[in-house]
Amino acid sequence: MDIIFLHGLKIECVIGVWEWERKITQSVYIDLDMGWNITKAAETDDLEYTLSYKDVAKRVTQMAQEGKFNLVETMAERIAEVVIGEFDSPWCRVKVNKKGAVSSAKDVGVLIERGTKQS
Repeated sequence: MDIIFLHGLKIECVIGVWEWERKITQSVYIDLDMGWNITKAAETDDLEYTLSYKDVAKRVTQMAQEGKFNLVETMAERIAEVVIGEFDSPWCRVKVNKKGAVSSAKDVGVLIERGTKQS
């Protein structure tokens, strides 16, 4: 399986469990690795046969901003559902990074894989 990736997608959204977090937007950074067979796209040089990372970015951003999630775990699951359910990717790896959530750590968040990864 080939992988189309979208890394470092910055989204401003409501995320967090504390009362003060529910009143502001914070930055999350999304890394996506999405399974896809790129053979036909490469042969034809035609966007129709590939996974549009621009469309994925727009949809994931919309979902994250509308979701107002408490947990990054929930956000990651919903992103995986979008990638697999709406874009027909058979597999994805989703990393949601909430930089700054722990002042002494550079990065914090979750990394999940969903679907079936085949070679």
